[in-house]
Amino acid sequence: MKKYIALLCACVLLLPAAACGNNGSLPSGSQDAASSAETTDASQAEPPAAEITLVNKMTETERSRVSRHGLTLLDPPPEAEPAAEAPQPDTAPKVEIEFHTITIEELREYAEYARKEKNDSEYEELLAWIKNAEETGEGLSTYAQYVLVDGVMLSYPLPDETAFTEGNPFGLVSSSMGEDEKIESTEYSFDTMEDYLSHIREDSIENGFSEAEADLEAERMQIAYDAYLGKTYETLPEGTVDPSDLSLYEGGSGEYVDYRDKWEYDRSEVEAIRDAVEEIEIYDEEMRTDFLVHVTLPPDYDSSRAYPVFLLTDAVWRFGNVPALRKLIAEGEAAPVLLVTLGYGYNRDGAEGDGRYNDLVIERDKLLDFVTDNLMPYLGECYRIDYAASTLYGHSDGGVFAHNALCKSDLYENQPFGKYIIGSPALWGLYNYLDHFGNSAAIDEVLNDYGYFDRNEKMNKTVFLCAGAQEDPDYADSYNGRDTTLEGVEKLKNRLEAHGADLTCKLYESHHYQYIPEMLTEYLKATYPGAAAD
Repeated sequence: MKKYIALLCACVLLLPAAACGNNGSLPSGSQDAASSAETTDASQAEPPAAEITLVNKMTETERSRVSRHGLTLLDPPPEAEPAAEAPQPDTAPKVEIEFHTITIEELREYAEYARKEKNDSEYEELLAWIKNAEETGEGLSTYAQYVLVDGVMLSYPLPDETAFTEGNPFGLVSSSMGEDEKIESTEYSFDTMEDYLSHIREDSIENGFSEAEADLEAERMQIAYDAYLGKTYETLPEGTVDPSDLSLYEGGSGEYVDYRDKWEYDRSEVEAIRDAVEEIEIYDEEMRTDFLVHVTLPPDYDSSRAYPVFLLTDAVWRFGNVPALRKLIAEGEAAPVLLVTLGYGYNRDGAEGDGRYNDLVIERDKLLDFVTDNLMPYLGECYRIDYAASTLYGHSDGGVFAHNALCKSDLYENQPFGKYIIGSPALWGLYNYLDHFGNSAAIDEVLNDYGYFDRNEKMNKTVFLCAGAQEDPDYADSYNGRDTTLEGVEKLKNRLEAHGADLTCKLYESHHYQYIPEMLTEYLKATYPGAAAD
């Protein structure tokens, strides 16, 4: 189903390998990584004075929803529960609505988007209206953000009471992410409710629904609209509805959507390390998202000892690399670390482009809040962690996130990582989004590395920047006149080197993602050298 965004105002390169520096070598093992590989006895069990600790900023709700257990990836999907009994014909449908009051920040974001659509006079008038709303609180509108009919959430926005009146048709904008990571938007306007319901039926069928399902979607909209106008609905407190809860879209049928088949891994390899893997289900209120974290313990794990964390985003693909990485540790080619992957629960498609792009790119600041102030401190409560020696990895959209995390790390009290891997950062995907909203100032901020070197003389983190030397043609249709992936990597490298950052850069003879297993193996052995490396 397409994602709809209601209008906020109803009125309204191939590069030579040498070009990336350091002769393509990886960082050598640092002293902190080497020391973490030493065996500790009981007299060394207490944390050293200089050991970093983090402050856990999880809310009570977030803590109450944490679940920590063994690996379930290899388990068969849970059986569907019996379908809920259909309501009796004489039972009035239950309509529940969670409202949201548009904030000043959201209005300013809308103004940036509307800038290219308005003349100077109209734009100044809009800014004056926003300023008045900021000063007086007047004019801030409230709309139905989430609407449930008998527990099923509507997929289309609910018109308000002023819609379909003379001179005030109901308008909305449909926005979706194309395969080339360009945002595509279509504006619609409906003079009557019948026109809108016809659109819902047609659009639902176009998106793969049956005619019966499309009719039911339209019927629910009519029921909700009548309840809204008649004030026969129940108001839900803001924050009640979790839009990532797929049961809200399944109509309470008990059907369980399972995406284990999307995960890329060798079953026999994972089976061999099953007892070393723990799963943590952890919810973030700010993002309203359930995450699934896999923590793979090293052989001979000692709970009294501090280990670095090697955190890999995109668990749907990267957990499949964990068995090979753990084998390096077992064979002494790498020092013991906690191999951690961050992804989504099995009831969400972690390989799906829109959701991944939204969290890693558009909502990268919220995700950074979660990783920095929730996830990593929580892991520190479960395991002893050497944060200074820990690494955050991200690739493609994850590379955009890793760049953001690196360059905003100084803004946080918590310092969970001393090392960062930025792999093939698809910064052009971020630029496409910002260009769509005419936000050139935000693009300048990214190109200035989020102002890190305006705030700091030197970067106190270690950075490994990498890409595939053959990957630029892979997304040739997506650059829109801006830097290609490799051009962006080269410019980022030059900026970091100009500021004396502890940087290693390497290009692999590969396309966009094929080099990742080789890179992770090399990085683990070089950054956390094992006894066999001596």
